[in-house]
Amino acid sequence: MPKVKYHFNTQSLKYEKVVVSLKKRLVSALIFLATASVFATIIILVAYRFLDSPKEKQLKRELSQYKVQLELLNHRSVQMEAVVKNLQDKDDNIYRVIMEAEPIPDEIRNAGFGGVNKYKELEGYDNSTLIIETTKKLDQLSKQMYVQSKSFDEVFNLAKRKNEMLACIPAIQPIQSKNFKGIGSGFGGRLHPIYKTWQFHTGIDFVSQYGAPIFATGNGTVMSAQYDNGGYGNCVRIDHGFGYVTLYGHMSKFKATKGQKVKRGDLIGYVGSTGISTGPHCHYEVIKNGKKIDPINFFYNDLSPADYEKIRVMAAQQNQAFD
Repeated sequence: MPKVKYHFNTQSLKYEKVVVSLKKRLVSALIFLATASVFATIIILVAYRFLDSPKEKQLKRELSQYKVQLELLNHRSVQMEAVVKNLQDKDDNIYRVIMEAEPIPDEIRNAGFGGVNKYKELEGYDNSTLIIETTKKLDQLSKQMYVQSKSFDEVFNLAKRKNEMLACIPAIQPIQSKNFKGIGSGFGGRLHPIYKTWQFHTGIDFVSQYGAPIFATGNGTVMSAQYDNGGYGNCVRIDHGFGYVTLYGHMSKFKATKGQKVKRGDLIGYVGSTGISTGPHCHYEVIKNGKKIDPINFFYNDLSPADYEKIRVMAAQQNQAFD
């Protein structure tokens, strides 16, 4: 029951009962409610600012666990990088060497992603740097593993064709030993016999009697059998596949024709002295992926170690040049 309030009337000199109007009561109630609301709001704001709710505490624990897991993931990606690097080294220096394949260039293995900033949506967070770096590493690893997978597919296909490749790679002398009289000029620099200038000799000159047979040094397809205006005279070129091409120059006449399939040891022509030449011989070249290389490394099938060493020594000497 509410207390009854009185006040002293100085005019009537009596205590009179205080009667509060409804309006005043409503105003007082509203003032009380407003004051309580303000204090309640302040308390709630302070609580939200400095005190965590159970849900917030749970979320913070989860975020802390995610950060730890992200750091572990980043560490494992570094370990994976080392494993991938090891696979790349073995691929370039063992598998692809055995299969006579060129190593994959670094600019392909380590190619970037370029273009717009694909990690922009990951910026603006407390752990953005860690998130972005880890994502970059995983993207790079994904690209490198894709390239490596394609490389292994190529090596696997080469391995399946190894027997075919061994049959195609040049491996014998174009002139039989019984018709071989010596090396006129080996691979490398020497004085040109006609122009008397120092030039690079891009093959080996096999000196033999006029009309001696010349043989294909590996399986392949005859690219051309025609007179060459560049100095080779009557010349045969054979495409062996796997990046190999051989050239046989200064023939007296052809046996092979353009487009013909030949096998190692097949007769393709005869020794002559056509073109720029000072005597009967076969100028022999080996070209790998468009680059002329020393043929001395491709006579291992029909020579004993002792015979091969004799050929190697003769090719290294500055003998009489024939073209």
